[in-house]
Amino acid sequence: MLPYNFQYELKQLLRSRWIQLLSILLLLLFGFSAFNGKQKVQKRKNDIVAAIDEVKENDEMMLKLLDSVERGMTVNVSRWTIPTSPIAVGNYHPRVAAMEPQPMAFLSTGQADLFTHYVKPTVSGDDFALNFTEMTSPVQLLFGSFDVAFVIVYLLPLLIIAFSYNVLSSEKESGTLKLLAAQPISIQTWVLQKLALRFFCLSILVIISMTIVFLVLGLNIGLQIEAFLGVLGLILTYMLFWFALAFLVNLLVGSSAKNAISLLGLWVVFVLLMPSVLNQLSNTLYPMPSRTLMINEMRKMKSDVTKKQDEILDNFLRDHPEYAINDTTQSRGFYHRYMASKKLIKKELEPVVQTYEIQLRKRQRWLDQFKWISPAIITQESLNEMAGTATDDYEDFRKQVIGFAKTWREHFMPFLYNNRDFSQKDYADLPEFEFKVKSKNVFTQSPILMLISLGLFGLGFFVSRKLETDSILNNL
Repeated sequence: MLPYNFQYELKQLLRSRWIQLLSILLLLLFGFSAFNGKQKVQKRKNDIVAAIDEVKENDEMMLKLLDSVERGMTVNVSRWTIPTSPIAVGNYHPRVAAMEPQPMAFLSTGQADLFTHYVKPTVSGDDFALNFTEMTSPVQLLFGSFDVAFVIVYLLPLLIIAFSYNVLSSEKESGTLKLLAAQPISIQTWVLQKLALRFFCLSILVIISMTIVFLVLGLNIGLQIEAFLGVLGLILTYMLFWFALAFLVNLLVGSSAKNAISLLGLWVVFVLLMPSVLNQLSNTLYPMPSRTLMINEMRKMKSDVTKKQDEILDNFLRDHPEYAINDTTQSRGFYHRYMASKKLIKKELEPVVQTYEIQLRKRQRWLDQFKWISPAIITQESLNEMAGTATDDYEDFRKQVIGFAKTWREHFMPFLYNNRDFSQKDYADLPEFEFKVKSKNVFTQSPILMLISLGLFGLGFFVSRKLETDSILNNL
């Protein structure tokens, strides 16, 4: 009976041109979305390259100025920008701290349209004031980006609904269900077989479409085999969830119209409503402190510290005798006092800054605990992690940049407090930023979606048979 059902169903799908239509749709959707995502990634790369090239040009000019000054020649530049001053080098010739896009970044824009991929920390800049966000269009943020993740999370379930909403109801409405009831097979098993064939056909089409997209975009599947299999596994388990919902609705609802409305309602709940509700609840339970208040507190503290910079410098040199080995430190220029007071300001503001980080971690942990309510959230976050555009990725980037900013600033402190000029031979020792990517397990979420789907299939069998038993008992 099983082989016959598969043959009959496959012929029916081919004659109705469902498979041909899905093949074209999936190829167009995945192809265009992947191309769009690749364009965004390329723009990010170009921006980083342009920033690095600008730094190289400035460095070439700096080395020429240093060479002229060391030869005793007069240079026609502002006095405070002459690179023999370590502070001038630290402020006007910063390094680019860049977050290079990952190989799978084209899959999901994620947080990439909110956060910048590079910053230039300076010696006199504030770590907590580094701008990690960029100006974006509110319209684009409202509608999102048409990337592969959008196709998978939002559009693929709609194709599955259109492909499977009337598997049982069409037989009822055409009058052939009575003939099927005479066969030695239960309705549940028969519906499951029909949906299994549809799932198999759609899975093959998705695998072929994704493979073609990878090859056309020039991505080496052999080198990215683990990531490629992780993406396919996530897509297939997400598809299985929606086929499980279709199985449940086909058995428990009724007419084709009711089935379509029920499945579309579930799509709205899981894809649109649940993520919005969880986000609003997180904002209510864990509101972020006012950034305006923090800035005002920072300005007030700077004003208070400015009045006692000489005392702060004395305490600073007492705590750091390695910076006071040169007697000329007693000249006490502006930056001697400023950098010493800056350390105090940073220390005093740490509790305020940590309030943001603690609240953000609480919010993220709360969302992680309840994201299993919506498979759409699980799939979206998993794709963001695979693409390297998740919130955690940018938070990790921010922490690495702050660490590098501290390294960059402390590199020039001995120059400043020992009144030592910066020279050409010191250029090679300038710190360079290197973004370290954390290793990730790309298969962690697929088992969760698999268990949810199997639970829905089991629920469909149990409830439908219970209703059949109750119906028979009532007719006795």
